[in-house]
Amino acid sequence: MLSILRPSPAPTPRELTVDSDISNSVDLFGKTVNDLQTGVTIGEDSITGTLLYVDDYTGFSSNPAEQSGNYLVIHCEVNDSTPITVEVVNGTHGPVTLDPDGIAVLRIADKDTQSIRVVSGDITKNYSLTGLTCNEE
Repeated sequence: MLSILRPSPAPTPRELTVDSDISNSVDLFGKTVNDLQTGVTIGEDSITGTLLYVDDYTGFSSNPAEQSGNYLVIHCEVNDSTPITVEVVNGTHGPVTLDPDGIAVLRIADKDTQSIRVVSGDITKNYSLTGLTCNEE
């Protein structure tokens, strides 16, 4: 009997998706996405839209200095099991590993000097925040 060798299928390339597609029914530490932002769009390397001013956001942090301000919500997904980390560059905390839901709530103190870095394995995506409008108190 003659056996035919078939080539193995090519592995699926790793993909990291970052978007703002979060349902308003998702509990974000006591807030909803509509409480925090409006019209947020994530492009290839920048994020635009409006971050609403939020006061007394105790679910976000136990630190009173981090309970008021502007908060960005993003959703990250990778097509394998590689962990995803998100960091506000020039922020007060380092990278944070996301839970399986892939949702991150990030406090943005200065959209002109901060940016967002998302990393999963060998894939890194950086996003400018200069296109955001941050409502004030």
